[in-house]
Amino acid sequence: MSTQQFFWLGAHFTLKFFHFQRVFGILCGYTLGEYIRNRRLTLAGSELASSDVKVIDAALKYGYDSPESFGRAFTRFHAVTPSQAKSDGTNLKSFSRLSVKLILDGGNIMNYRIEKKEAFDVIVKKRYFSIDMEVSKKQIPEFWDSCRKDGTIPVLCGYMTEDNVLGDAIVGICFENATKDNEFPYAIGVAYKGGDIAEGLSVETISAHTWAIFECVGAMPTALQELLHKIYSEFFPTSEYQPCGGLDFEVYPDGDIHSSEYKCAIWISVERR
Repeated sequence: MSTQQFFWLGAHFTLKFFHFQRVFGILCGYTLGEYIRNRRLTLAGSELASSDVKVIDAALKYGYDSPESFGRAFTRFHAVTPSQAKSDGTNLKSFSRLSVKLILDGGNIMNYRIEKKEAFDVIVKKRYFSIDMEVSKKQIPEFWDSCRKDGTIPVLCGYMTEDNVLGDAIVGICFENATKDNEFPYAIGVAYKGGDIAEGLSVETISAHTWAIFECVGAMPTALQELLHKIYSEFFPTSEYQPCGGLDFEVYPDGDIHSSEYKCAIWISVERR
C-alpha cells in the first residue's frame, strides 16, 4: 500500500466501519479480519517456537476464548499444532504486517463521468448482511443466486422501462442507511416508475446525489474487482472528489457477464473535498 493510499484510507476511518472494511479489502486484497487473524497467528507461532510460553497462555494473549479454538485456527494457518510448533525445526508460516511505502503507481486510464441526479425510486429485494466482509462476500453472491432461482430477478425485470435513470439494467445497491445489529442493507433491484409491488419487494427512494460513474469492461466478477481497486487506489486519492454517504450501485445491463466485452458500470455517491 502506498503512502498516499494509506493516508487516504485513514482519513476515511470516520466512515461507517463497514465501509472502512470494504475499502480496506479492495485496496489490500484481503479482509481486515483476515489480516488481524493472520498477524495474530504469525506472532503466536513465533512466540511458541522461541519461548516456553504455555499454549493456553498464548491462546488468551492472542484473542482466543479457549486452547481448542486457538489450536484449530493455528493448525489451519501453520499446518502444525501449537504443541508441534514448540519443537525445534518445525516449519511455520509468516504473514507480514502492512507497511507504508512511497511508490510510483497509476498510469492507467479509467472512463468515468460526474453526474448530478435528482431523487429517484428503485424497486428492490433487500436483505441485511454481516459487516464482517469475510461473511458478506459469501452471502451476497448466494443472495444473487437465490434471486435467480426463485424468480425474483425476472419479476424485477418486468418493472423496467425505457426512460429510466438506470437504463435497461439490474443493479446491486449498497445502501447508505445506518447499519443495525452489525449488519448493513444490500439490495437487488431496478428503477421504478410505478405499478403494483410484488410480494417480497419494496420501493426505496434514492436521494439526490452527485455520482462518479465508472465504465467497466470485461468478464465478471474479475473486471469489476479490478476496477474497484483502481477507483480506490488511484482515482479517489488524487481526485477532487471523495465518497460520501456510502451509497453505491453495481449497474448490470443484459448480456453475457462472462464475456471479455461485457460492459457494466459502478456508481459511487461523491462530494467535492
